[in-house]
Amino acid sequence: MSMFHSMNTTASALTSQRLRMDVISSNMANVDTTRATFENGEWQPYKRKSVVLKPQEGNFSSMLNTAMNKPSHAGEGVTVSRIIEDNETPGELLYDPEHPDANEDGYVELPNVDPLREMVDLMSATRSYEGNVTVFNANKSMMMQALQIGRS
Repeated sequence: MSMFHSMNTTASALTSQRLRMDVISSNMANVDTTRATFENGEWQPYKRKSVVLKPQEGNFSSMLNTAMNKPSHAGEGVTVSRIIEDNETPGELLYDPEHPDANEDGYVELPNVDPLREMVDLMSATRSYEGNVTVFNANKSMMMQALQIGRS
């Protein structure tokens, strides 16, 4: 096992959570965007996006150890699988016949972004990021102490 394995694992989580926070920020910035994409001859409202994470693929030696039933790394970290749009949740309809995007009945479809849900997701991503920073700093401190022991 590499001396830097735990730091690489933590770094992958930091990168993934940072992207998650960026996507949540984009959702919040577009909470009122009624003209995000042009489809089928008309403007569509912004669709909420979310990040899908998956375990990071191991290197060849860890896969070989697993295949040979030998102990291997507990984990290789996490990576972003993809960013998906929420096309399932409908946007709220707001009655505003004066709005340029109002349909023939006077309703405007708003983005399917729920600010409360986004704030909860942002808090979760932030806490995960902070936890991984703590782990990274603890690993760094242990390595520095090991170097100090080696010097004496």
